[in-house]
Amino acid sequence: MEKAILLLSLLLLLCSVNPSLSQLSFNFYGISCPAAEFMVKNTVRSVSSNDPSIPGKLLRLFFHDCFVQGCDASVLLQGNETERSDPANRSLGGFSVIDSAKRMLEIFCPFTVSCADILALAARDAVEFLGGPAVEIPTGRRDGKVSAVSDVRPNMVDTSFSLDQMIQTFSSKGLSINDLVTLSGAHTIGAAHCNAFSDRFRADTKGNLTFVDGSIDENYASQLSKQCPAGGSPSVTVVNDPSTPFLFDNEYYRMLLSRRGLFHSDSVLVIDDRTKGIVSDLANDQNRFFESWTQSFLRLSTIGVKTANQGQIRISCSSIN
Repeated sequence: MEKAILLLSLLLLLCSVNPSLSQLSFNFYGISCPAAEFMVKNTVRSVSSNDPSIPGKLLRLFFHDCFVQGCDASVLLQGNETERSDPANRSLGGFSVIDSAKRMLEIFCPFTVSCADILALAARDAVEFLGGPAVEIPTGRRDGKVSAVSDVRPNMVDTSFSLDQMIQTFSSKGLSINDLVTLSGAHTIGAAHCNAFSDRFRADTKGNLTFVDGSIDENYASQLSKQCPAGGSPSVTVVNDPSTPFLFDNEYYRMLLSRRGLFHSDSVLVIDDRTKGIVSDLANDQNRFFESWTQSFLRLSTIGVKTANQGQIRISCSSIN
């Protein structure tokens, strides 16, 4: 009950900043499509049970959607010069899960549930499926009608970013430094291609390493160099959290403290006084991480939402009506 009141209070606060949010509500589909959230959750659980990489892909897909044009499912649109055509988005996955849930919802509740809501719910459910907190989020988002590749780079966080660059990007979305550190905890699941971190060190043919980024643990870098040998396949991926790759927990923060963050953008969180204390707090208390995640995820899920006549309910998530 306390948690629900806290989330409602936070939503009301967000609404005072962005009036569009006032048209979102918890259990938005209670009358129009009562089983909507259940059907999305059931789809996520079913697919994830067969492919444990799916939750991480869904969470990453949601991040990439919300940071560009807001949480409006614009990342799902296909076509030349859309967001999906940017190199940063070509490795995204989980699209088929959203499409599967949408097809089912169109059978039982045609023209009712937006792709933007399906994506938000699927990301939420992906975290819960791997042991993370169950987060109540409002629904009622509309789908955007614009998806431009030119919007991706100015809005997306790169793995090579400095802390100042990340703070600037998150701040532009209405997110705080605490949100930045908390939402970076998404890296406790999922995987990354070698080229996302391979510039942090170089290995010669004998396996000797030359460090470009001294913030990474040498033994960890040595393990990574073996998983990502020079001249290896560009499709090779490495799990973000080798300790508990399929469990949503606070192990990510413990890895940061031991200098085993996979990305440069991870490692900078523990070498700056503005964020190091937050990392330590979340590493020492998983409940605190879950509580912080609940609030930060709610803020993420309401970035730039479109409601009423600002968007549409797509029949197919990959194309506008």
